[in-house]
Amino acid sequence: MNGPEIHVEFAPELLLFVPQARPTGAVKAATDGVSTLGHVVESLGVPLTEVGALLVDGREVPAGHVPAAGESVTVRTVEHPQRVPGAPLRFLLDVHLGTLARRLRLLGVDTAYESTDIGDPALAARSAAEQRVMLSRDRGLLRRRELWAGAFVYSTRPEEQLPYVLDRFQPELRPWTRCTACNGMLRRATKDEVADQLKGGTHRTYDVFARCGSCGRAYWKGAHHEQLVAIVERALSRGTQGN
Repeated sequence: MNGPEIHVEFAPELLLFVPQARPTGAVKAATDGVSTLGHVVESLGVPLTEVGALLVDGREVPAGHVPAAGESVTVRTVEHPQRVPGAPLRFLLDVHLGTLARRLRLLGVDTAYESTDIGDPALAARSAAEQRVMLSRDRGLLRRRELWAGAFVYSTRPEEQLPYVLDRFQPELRPWTRCTACNGMLRRATKDEVADQLKGGTHRTYDVFARCGSCGRAYWKGAHHEQLVAIVERALSRGTQGN
């Protein structure tokens, strides 16, 4: 686009995507009289998954608005908590977010995860088919039109990723109900039912077990249980148990 310009100002949280807008928070963008405002914003680097209200000269407009020369645009970030249509709230994570996936499952949040790189088209198609919110740090993936819904995970650190997702979406938490390996539902199990997965010391020391109804994996309060309890307690203390 190389036509007349519009003035575009971004919320501070979005400047990560628009380095050319620093330090003022604003850029000039060319228009062509055809492209939508949503397309212009994405062409500047911001996935629409991260965009909240769009204001033109102080008036809220849809992403399909076609900007005219001289307009002043304000791009706000998504409000928290973000409301996603449909229920229950479910997620899909790409190959780079394995730790986050396990922690969401620990909290009982329905979380699908691809442990191999199946490609952006396949991920977007699964998001749409299963109505899952796509969580990723891949901006290109989040710009795919097929996505049912999506969100950019801003931090690379799992201890920061989890609170962000919980604050942004406020999913219902049901700790200790899902398999962290496959996302299946857990049920109580007797020692005899899981005996083939227990080593001698574990068999002698523990008596309370759960087992995944999907993959059969056994769970008990082992050496890392206190660390997991701490993760769960921090999440619950945020007051994000659902609506």
